[in-house]
Amino acid sequence: MSTVKELNISPVGRVEGDLDVKVYMENGVVTRAHTQAAMFRGFEKIMQGKDPQSGLIVTPRICGICGGSHLYCASSALDTAMGTTLPPNALLLRALGQATETMQSIPRWFYAIFATDMANKKFANKKLYAEVVKRFAAYVGTSFQTGVTASGLPVQVYALFGGQWPHSSYMVPGGVMCAPTLKDITRAHAIMNQFKNDWLETTWLGCTIEKYRKVQSWDDLMAWVDENESQRNSDLGLFIRASLEFGIDKFGQGCGKYVAYGTYLHKDKYNKPTVEGRNDALISPSGFYNSHTKQYSDFDHMKIKEHVSHSWYQDHKAAHPWDEPIPTPVTSQNLQNTDFNSKYSWSKAPRYMDYAAEAGPLSRCLMYAKPNNLPHQTKDFLIKDAFDKIGPSVFLRTLARLHEAPIIYENIDTWLREIDLDGEFYIKPEERDGKGFGATEAARGALAHWIEIENGVIKNYQVMAPTTWNVGPNDDEGKSGPIEAALEGTEIEDPNDPVEVGMVARSFDSCLVCTVHAHDAKTGKELARFKL
Repeated sequence: MSTVKELNISPVGRVEGDLDVKVYMENGVVTRAHTQAAMFRGFEKIMQGKDPQSGLIVTPRICGICGGSHLYCASSALDTAMGTTLPPNALLLRALGQATETMQSIPRWFYAIFATDMANKKFANKKLYAEVVKRFAAYVGTSFQTGVTASGLPVQVYALFGGQWPHSSYMVPGGVMCAPTLKDITRAHAIMNQFKNDWLETTWLGCTIEKYRKVQSWDDLMAWVDENESQRNSDLGLFIRASLEFGIDKFGQGCGKYVAYGTYLHKDKYNKPTVEGRNDALISPSGFYNSHTKQYSDFDHMKIKEHVSHSWYQDHKAAHPWDEPIPTPVTSQNLQNTDFNSKYSWSKAPRYMDYAAEAGPLSRCLMYAKPNNLPHQTKDFLIKDAFDKIGPSVFLRTLARLHEAPIIYENIDTWLREIDLDGEFYIKPEERDGKGFGATEAARGALAHWIEIENGVIKNYQVMAPTTWNVGPNDDEGKSGPIEAALEGTEIEDPNDPVEVGMVARSFDSCLVCTVHAHDAKTGKELARFKL
């Protein structure tokens, strides 16, 4: 006789905001899942009627972790709306801000958000469990403090150029409001070298960046792990070995569609910003990958629509952000009282070509292997090869993010060397009405701003964050969002401690604080209340 249970998990992250998760289980397997964004933010309404440049101040406050990414999008949207000219130095310094912010997120997220779940008692019977606990246990793990402390170094570079981190506003239409000196550049190199020596090569890789970057396939990675004790016992080596032993590669597959907007605009290829010219100017390439058909396609923001039939907003037909009305909230409910056949989340449901699509490092890394990438664009084949050989999972999604650290480090080092201290950093634009689109890849994935300026003020401002892509609810056709899809089929060993649900959600980095309510589906009786 099958046993059906209901788990209400509210919320399911550790940093900011609220994500509630309800999963329905039958015989210990998730058969249905719903994600509920439990907080109304309303930034689109805040921006309406404001000066167009207010986005440079307001939108970085959307997130305390990736405010620089929002600033990048806000300034880029104004560039395309106003038809600005960007000097090479401005593009370099914007890329440096974006890259250093993303870099700090990698060790901080891994040690403080994800890896602590690997120390859960669920894995206590595994051979590597003791070593995992020794290194990755929250606060007391030997690598925990090292990694979290090192994560503060890259944003020191951001602050050298941006004046502060987070919530800087140094990126503006026409360039950047800074002019670094040789001392600043030298200091930035020194900080990044310290990051490399304190964590990236010593603790994390157990080898040089140059050696690790030669790993280009799943077989290469397995050989790299076993090549010597330094690599095998590095934190990356331990993570790989423990993940395979613990079975973290066996669940959390997801929806099978992947979208990346790309980021880091080449200093000589985007001096006259246009929406149409953006894809070819990117260093980290954009694109869409359908793993079911094994086909790549070029990214086109006009193929994006947002659905609200299951969101707590007044109904309207699915529409591109430029065509969306400013959202009108309707009455919401708490997790326990929500009718999940109707509206159940403050998040909208983005779709690309009518598909739910996963955003994040896994999506980015898949685009590194896109066949038609241009010579100046990042080419890397490890994650795509691993995807083809072992399939998507919590493990591969996490590995992709960790794999980006050496790639980003190399980019930062290159860009610091390319800054022309005698060159321009800002070219004053002529303000005008129009529509603009600005996009990037935040640490968590695809982030974009759309703006429409009319009579010198903002008529419409739409923000679509990677969290919106990943935690979005069902669409107009009742199709699941990416995290919902990734939870379906997940085996939960202990319904009183569903660490598997947390690991799936955190592999997407939904970045939210976490309390769990477990209920029996038939009786409604609360089984447990606890925190992840």
